[in-house]
Amino acid sequence: MKKTIAKVGVGFLLGASVAGGIATAASNSTPTIKACVDNRTQAMYLSADGTCAKTRTLVDLSSGGMSVRNIASAVTPSVVSIQVTSATGSGTGSGSIYKTSANSSYIITNNHVVESAATSGTISVELLNGDLIDAKIVGRDTNYDLAVIQVQQGNLPVIPIGDSSKVMVGDPVVAIGSPLGLASTVTSGIISALNRPVTTGAVGTESYVDAIQTDAAINPGNSGGALVDSQGRIIGVNSAIASLSSGGGTAGSIGLGFSIPINEAKRIIDEIIATGKSTRPVLGVYFDSAYTGVGAKITKLSAGEGAEKAGIPVGAIIRTIDGVKIADQVGAIVRIRSYAPGATVTVVVDMPTGGQKTFKVILGSASSS
Repeated sequence: MKKTIAKVGVGFLLGASVAGGIATAASNSTPTIKACVDNRTQAMYLSADGTCAKTRTLVDLSSGGMSVRNIASAVTPSVVSIQVTSATGSGTGSGSIYKTSANSSYIITNNHVVESAATSGTISVELLNGDLIDAKIVGRDTNYDLAVIQVQQGNLPVIPIGDSSKVMVGDPVVAIGSPLGLASTVTSGIISALNRPVTTGAVGTESYVDAIQTDAAINPGNSGGALVDSQGRIIGVNSAIASLSSGGGTAGSIGLGFSIPINEAKRIIDEIIATGKSTRPVLGVYFDSAYTGVGAKITKLSAGEGAEKAGIPVGAIIRTIDGVKIADQVGAIVRIRSYAPGATVTVVVDMPTGGQKTFKVILGSASSS
């Protein structure tokens, strides 16, 4: 386990750890929420462009600030319950309908929700109306704890995509999912921190997340569900919770939940849909896992990668990346993985010979898994 905050463990359906601090983000615009109400079923769907089909009526939900009731009515049709059965057992999770056509739909979720059925087993998706549909895995990324599954049913309500770079601490949010298998459960809260470095999974197969932290109640089974803003747009994929339990039992929410920012997740999701695989950015360094000081100490460079090309020496200690303070190697890995391959980052290091130096590094690319 890595460092924890006040000895609070982090986990969801798998082990995890957390470290790091808070960073600021840009401001939000005034909320405008428009939805379409089906004239026959009275089901409500968010309208991305402010228009509706002839069989639906346009309504304005934005007056009076955020209404959890209106958000829930509009978004819950786009969030599904996922049931997985495999040789190792069964479990439930959540997902959001990301893209749809006339014949099929793509759903985003966590890798840990569906990984047990990657080689054998079955996956089914339950829609809001109770329909059960068989699903197959399109692709998985263990590094980011993301997966895309597909169902052979089209014209499903797609969840609107928000901008996680524009959220701020204190913004209201709503979490939607299937905790403990209870489909379409809605909870509300605020964003309590940003850029929180979180790791989940077993040693050697960890997922690293530059997480959005929320106090909206999230529990086992919410994994893969949606964290939405005051306009009903997904800004995060719910992935982990903090727990006071140190044993092997399943614990509930204590008001510390973590979501993968949608801006970070979207690149992975789009790559999986397009190719079945995804990529991750590479700084081109190996860290000293035994180092206990502040920062991330470099013990080895990857030949031909960005760090070596930029001139960062072995023995240097990374202190900041693009102005964000780095507490340890987890913070460094999480921060790098929040970028896309090919991005240029500013890295400030303590030099092994003394003093600090700033480097501009172009991140490489590697196949993710």
